[in-house]
Amino acid sequence: MSNTVIVGTQWGDEGKGKIVDMLAQEAGAIVRFQGGNNAGHTLVVAGEQCILHLIPSGVLHPGKKCLIGNGVVLDPEVFLKEIDGLNAKGIDVSPERMMISKKTQIIMSYHRMMDNCRESVKSDESKIGTTGRGIGPCYEDKMNRIGIRAADLADPELLRAKIVEALIEKNVLFEKLFNVEALDPEKVYQDILPVAERIKPFLGDVSSVIQEVNKEGGMVLFEGAQGIHLDIDHGTYPFVTSSNTVAGNAAAGAGCGPRCLERIIGILKAYTTRVGSGPFATELLDETGDTLQANGHEFGATTGRKRRCGWLDLVIIRETARLCDLTEFALTKLDVLSGLKELKICVSYEYRGEKISYPPQEQNGMAFVKPVYETMPGWDEDITGARTYDELPEAAKNYIARIEELSGVKVGIVSVGPDRAQTIVR
Repeated sequence: MSNTVIVGTQWGDEGKGKIVDMLAQEAGAIVRFQGGNNAGHTLVVAGEQCILHLIPSGVLHPGKKCLIGNGVVLDPEVFLKEIDGLNAKGIDVSPERMMISKKTQIIMSYHRMMDNCRESVKSDESKIGTTGRGIGPCYEDKMNRIGIRAADLADPELLRAKIVEALIEKNVLFEKLFNVEALDPEKVYQDILPVAERIKPFLGDVSSVIQEVNKEGGMVLFEGAQGIHLDIDHGTYPFVTSSNTVAGNAAAGAGCGPRCLERIIGILKAYTTRVGSGPFATELLDETGDTLQANGHEFGATTGRKRRCGWLDLVIIRETARLCDLTEFALTKLDVLSGLKELKICVSYEYRGEKISYPPQEQNGMAFVKPVYETMPGWDEDITGARTYDELPEAAKNYIARIEELSGVKVGIVSVGPDRAQTIVR
């Protein structure tokens, strides 16, 4: 199989974890290439649920190499908690199969503190809806060239010096701007030491592992977090995440060349959801929206927050397709639409007196678009037991065909339920 990149086509929560888990059985290695523990991937295998925030979703397949790339920001305490939880279930996540790039940035306690302080002083309309996990402040330190990298955890003196440097400016902000107590650099250092000792065996050269797997003819699966419209450059700025979520960043965030990226699968939820703040053109604040939320169990895997729900927006999907050069879609949660009499698809926007086929690029332009809908008949049948495409109702097939026509991208995988087995491969 070709090296494969998995990205979310909307605002995250599309069901990437399930598809990564499904494809991982064919992979030699699975690598996370961006984001942090603000993303949660939910897997269901034989009815048992497993939620992962940092460890690649392929970990449930014995013997697969699981890698955390340099583009990730890693909270070491969350990482170790996940490892302990998986070990307790009898799942091997030893250093023999799990590796963290030495270049990966480390989320420190002061990053989480800064994240929460900033959000707490914002007005309701300016809140981004951050998860408070320290993701943004960690990426800031990376760009400011004062970030702590995973390799620093094995160098105590360098680690101490970097903590001291990082807190010079932050402590001024904590005391003078946010009116909270400054952090003691020595205490921060002492607190991280026992964590660092446990992390050190997992450090390695992720780029070399990718190279070796490909040299031996194996496939590498690149796992993205969040969704394309949370991309720091191409998303609904400023209501975005702090990293590049587009497929092209898989190369930079994992440590390989762009020619390694061969098959690019966009995970597409059959309707649209969004967590937190930001414009949402097709949001439904009515009974239909409530039905989607209830039937789809739309609560954030990381925060537990209720997801906002709406009709499928093909305008943002079209943008995703061109930004990522998608080779196919994996359509998820199609079963949630069962029972709706009619379905709507947003095919274009009205924006400042014009009809447009792609999202406006001005800041907050999406807040002023009006969706233009097509209406299609729904279906009543329960499709959760379907295992072939032919078993789907005609209305469901027509819905899929229209998605393909409007986007120019084929639907290669259809998910009809949360379990690994509830999947149709066309």
